[in-house]
Amino acid sequence: MNKTEGLKPERVFHYFEELTKIPRCSFDEKRVSDYLKSVGEGLGLETIQDEALNIIIKKPGSKGYESKPTVIIQGHMDMVCDRSEGFDIDFSRDPIPFEVRDGLIMAPNTTLGADNGIAVAMGLAILEDKTLEHPPLEVLITTNEESGMTGAAQLDKKNLSGKILINIDSEEEGKLLVSCAGGKRFSIEIPVNFKVTDKSSFTLKVSGLKGGHSGMEIDKGRGNSNRLLARALDGLREIDYDLCHIEGGSKSNVIPRLSSAIICLADSDIEKARVIVNEMEKHFKGELSTSDPDVTLTLEKTKDRVKAFEDTVKLKVIAALLLVPNGVNSMSMDIEGLVESSNNMGVVSTLEDKVVVENAIRSSVKSLKDMLSRQMEIIAESLGANWSSSGEYPAWQYRKDSYIRDLFAQTYREISGKEMEIEAIHAGLECGLFYELLGNIDMVSLGPDMWGVHAPGERLSIDSVERTYNILVEVLSKIN
Repeated sequence: MNKTEGLKPERVFHYFEELTKIPRCSFDEKRVSDYLKSVGEGLGLETIQDEALNIIIKKPGSKGYESKPTVIIQGHMDMVCDRSEGFDIDFSRDPIPFEVRDGLIMAPNTTLGADNGIAVAMGLAILEDKTLEHPPLEVLITTNEESGMTGAAQLDKKNLSGKILINIDSEEEGKLLVSCAGGKRFSIEIPVNFKVTDKSSFTLKVSGLKGGHSGMEIDKGRGNSNRLLARALDGLREIDYDLCHIEGGSKSNVIPRLSSAIICLADSDIEKARVIVNEMEKHFKGELSTSDPDVTLTLEKTKDRVKAFEDTVKLKVIAALLLVPNGVNSMSMDIEGLVESSNNMGVVSTLEDKVVVENAIRSSVKSLKDMLSRQMEIIAESLGANWSSSGEYPAWQYRKDSYIRDLFAQTYREISGKEMEIEAIHAGLECGLFYELLGNIDMVSLGPDMWGVHAPGERLSIDSVERTYNILVEVLSKIN
């Protein structure tokens, strides 16, 4: 028996569970793309798999709807793969270990992939259902949304004819998104030279943080483990210690929860270091008592190292992690509560000859996005480091007149008796790229309730999926 058997809509949850069995981390999407291709072809529908592994499945309009405007239903097939510390899973091979309880589908120790597997499942269920009334449909499922939106950027517009697009990559029922931020990835690479060390080795670790989606939770005041680790390393500056290794975070667009460094201490400095670390932990707990109360900073003996960064490299690494802007940079003056621009210092890694700092810049104002990027260029150049940027995507600008927005608002009011909230978000969606690619296309984004996206413990509301799906199906039947 499948875990989701008996949940409604049955075929939506059937396909969602099938997706949890297929590896689909960003950049590892060949198997899920081939699966989607086989589903489309198995339904006897025109199916396109392009060089970027994007999938487009086309379904003719139902009887009486053949000449109505074509609608694109869109989601992405990849997911952020993250796990709790110490939990054993191979995302390239193992299924997602989820549970069904208390009205939720949840993955206690990993990410669930409801972002954006639930969109894919809804799209497949609509393609399969021959009883629905709907206009011609193009179900578009893109690759690598989570790490740069490169799938959407490589689409060929000749494969799409829709003038209305419904993106199902939002996370709150009853909210209709009509604008989003643009963004880019920015990396700083600090060259590393080594020296010999004979001091004792210790692991300095920041843990216990909530993390989260750097677009949706960047304004929640949560701790960034990379920044906190840098502060702890700087707090030890009165001790002549060596830095041997540093790492933290999992994805550039995920607020990092866990970071660690290997430092080497003279025996005479060990006790003093412990006192400083304990004092720094008290500071962190005080600062984050509301947003991240479980933060911990620990110093534990580890296997001794024989080489460490040269002192100048150590200072450059710490300076970069303290100087790079992190968190909210500006708030919108037009939309109350909306983050306008931000940066997430998401990943720090030590490679053979360099330390790499990976960032995710977001802004609804291009000039502010460019300013943040330029600020990091200057920081890198002043430290003698290299920098690069990639995966830039545009903001999705608000459209004053929108047929599909008004239709969703009307349908939601008729079904629920409530007013749909029309919002803009700071997170990036592929809609900005679609507007550039397809021209004056009418777009909205919606989705069911889910929580903890991009972090272990991700949860999806079962009832909310059903309500959202029913609204979507009803809207399709009203397209004119």
